[in-house]
Amino acid sequence: MEVGYVIALLGTGVGVGFFQGLLGVGGCFIMVPVTTIIFTHMGVPIDTAVKLAFGTNLLVVFPTAISSSLAHHRKGAVWWKAGITLGIAVAAGALLGSTITSQFISGGIIKVVFGAVILAAAVRMLTAKPPKIEEEPKDSLRLWAACGFPLGIVSGLIAIGGGVLMVPVLTTALKFKMHRAVGTSTAMMIFSGAAGALGYFLNGLHAPDLPSHSFGYINLTAWLCLVATSVGMAQVGARTAHRLPAKQLRYIFVIVTVYMGLKMIGVL
Repeated sequence: MEVGYVIALLGTGVGVGFFQGLLGVGGCFIMVPVTTIIFTHMGVPIDTAVKLAFGTNLLVVFPTAISSSLAHHRKGAVWWKAGITLGIAVAAGALLGSTITSQFISGGIIKVVFGAVILAAAVRMLTAKPPKIEEEPKDSLRLWAACGFPLGIVSGLIAIGGGVLMVPVLTTALKFKMHRAVGTSTAMMIFSGAAGALGYFLNGLHAPDLPSHSFGYINLTAWLCLVATSVGMAQVGARTAHRLPAKQLRYIFVIVTVYMGLKMIGVL
């Protein structure tokens, strides 16, 4: 891989780690465009390049989510029971979703649909009345699993960690406070990143036109470059999140989500 590509990936990892720690999102909205462009410039056909970007990026989410969730845990912002339950349900859905995209659906079609969905989620989060301070989220394994599985399918389809959809669900439907939603979302992404990456790995084992150092739809060189900077920056992002008021953190999340949605549907 050329030096310029390595530098671009290292810089991308900085943004990915920071936003995952800050907002509880996987950062794939940053990684997918960058890695897709790099792979196509390396001569990889576009459909293969998109799927290779998806698988590689989901594997980046896994160690970065571990780093950010530990940082949020030190602040008391991770409800591990909810995070693990949601994570297992999301992982099952992500494995299914990644298989569907790998085998049957063009990545471009799913990107447009996903963009519309997260725009709707951003509007809902902006307009919904925040839960009152005295409200506590329900302790319900069935409810968490019911929310997690369909979100996991979407996560696997479009190769995201799932936080961009999970945080609005946690804050508006499940009554989580903003900081706790972000922290618990990072714990959930440990599972969704691993499961989604596994799906792209298995379904890409016999794919043609893969660049060197690729294992299924995962490129080890790109993964190492991204992880090298994202894991450390996740700690910085998490510490920054706990210095911001919940309302301000919520508005930042909405702004980033709107940008992601418009980018996915091709407006930006």
